[in-house]
Amino acid sequence: MDASEDPNASGASFARRLVEARPMVVAALASHLGDLDAAEEAFADACVALTESGAEPDHLAGWLITVGKRKAIDRIRKRDARQRADNAAKEIAEGEMPSDWENVFQLPEAIPDERLRLIFICCHPALALEARAALALKVICGLDVPAIAELFLTSEATMFARITRAKAKIRDARVSFELPPRREWPERVEAVLLALELAYTSAYSDAGGSRAGNEGGELADDVERLATMMAELLPDDPEVLGLAALVSLARSREEARVDGEGAMVPLSQQDTALWDRARIERARVWMDAAQNAAKPGPYQVLAAIQLTHARRLFDGEVDWGAIAKLYDALMVLRPGPMVALNRALAVAEVDGPEVALARVEAIEAKGLENARPFHVARARLLERMGRGEDALAALDTALTRDPPDAERHYLESWRKSVSERS
Repeated sequence: MDASEDPNASGASFARRLVEARPMVVAALASHLGDLDAAEEAFADACVALTESGAEPDHLAGWLITVGKRKAIDRIRKRDARQRADNAAKEIAEGEMPSDWENVFQLPEAIPDERLRLIFICCHPALALEARAALALKVICGLDVPAIAELFLTSEATMFARITRAKAKIRDARVSFELPPRREWPERVEAVLLALELAYTSAYSDAGGSRAGNEGGELADDVERLATMMAELLPDDPEVLGLAALVSLARSREEARVDGEGAMVPLSQQDTALWDRARIERARVWMDAAQNAAKPGPYQVLAAIQLTHARRLFDGEVDWGAIAKLYDALMVLRPGPMVALNRALAVAEVDGPEVALARVEAIEAKGLENARPFHVARARLLERMGRGEDALAALDTALTRDPPDAERHYLESWRKSVSERS
């Protein structure tokens, strides 16, 4: 049976079309409604209507936009007084969807991807940097609030409130849901890069592609495509090139990250023969171009760290001294608890686990105690120091922090190994 005859394959393909249509539909509905919450509700209502109808329209985005507008009108009529609803409905529903629906939602200074367009739109400078990135992750990348909260080392309630305030500010300020002219892109690029970085961090942590929104590694595919597109759109921005290189280097190791049993394989234990040389070379070219700009930034440093790891494919060794120095630079450019944690792990390879553990336990950051990488790092260092019982306790804590399936398998296997030796 081929894919066309397999109902499961057909269903997966149609679900993928819905995911791909979401950015255009939400952006179009938001431009009509002036409210992201209403746009997301209308999109969800349209998807339900589509499922109930059993239809598979050729022009999926146009169908969803048309039905979404009608569903939004229905919500207004039910929620508001009749006169207010009629006025709002008339304003929203002016004109029927033309046959050339593809031209309904055209943005100036075209970006060749609806999802990237909407990321730029959500990253409005009226919002705080983190609020912009969080909103983009929620609306465009489809990450749920708990996943976003984990990325920002904060509570689910705090992140929900932050996203709600951001949406309200956009609505109350009547922010236009249109792509700004190219001359205004620079003031949004930092937030766009942060959104893409965090989206990929979420995808990368899910090595087996088991979490919602990243089934089969779809989120990683999308972020790599968007990061590459950013590098093509802004080839003179060294930080854009740095992010593209960072994502390419991370993806170069994808085939080596999960073993035959479905368990995550740590970087130090990966088979370099499985690494993708083409992606590594593409990242190196981007890094060379970024270096020519002589404007160092955090994404270039992060990419340089990953490029140093990639040299193990050619040299068989890792220059941990160089990596530790790069983390020192990153602590100047973009200090933070996770940077400090990774720097401590690099220091462990140079000065020993005792020095590194002292640094780890000196890191002060609210929320870090809930971050799984913190407890995994402690377990690694404690194990190297021969403190098996303490390492087991750290692993037990890490396992309570909702690891993705592949990482859970790895942690459980590691815990069993430590227990047998203790």
